[in-house]
Amino acid sequence: MNGDQEDFDRPDHAGVRVPPPLIFLVFLGGGIWLDSAWIAGAFAPLPWMIAGGCLLAAGLALIVLAGVGHFAAGTHVEPWKPTSAIVSSGLYAHSRNPMYLGMALGQVGVAAAAGSLIGALSVVFSVAVVQWYVIGREERYLEAKFGQPYLDYKRRVRRWI
Repeated sequence: MNGDQEDFDRPDHAGVRVPPPLIFLVFLGGGIWLDSAWIAGAFAPLPWMIAGGCLLAAGLALIVLAGVGHFAAGTHVEPWKPTSAIVSSGLYAHSRNPMYLGMALGQVGVAAAAGSLIGALSVVFSVAVVQWYVIGREERYLEAKFGQPYLDYKRRVRRWI
């Protein structure tokens, strides 16, 4: 098969089949369940609930602002849909993955508010799965689709922070 046919047969998306927010929610829920915070009713003290709420709010703000960047660039947020532009302004001028950073902050925030140490620590697994399963696929897709402009962007901007 020639290269043109291969390009035609390849779907125009990163090939991510599991929504990244679901990855964070699975590890968060599993951590809280393992910690038995909800079952035992052992919620965190008020200062931890406030700190957790602040982390959750910061995470949600990152997600919303990153989404606004996608909207302004006229491209999809969902990694299973085609990308029509490299988003490199706003939060994306400082991090290539501000949405996933926001999801990680939100996970730690909810776990802190729930008094779940395991839920908070499970963010390491969430980030590892997203790094390997989602970001790797997205970056290969964007490199193939946009070539040198995306490689230049990768060189300028860190993956996380």
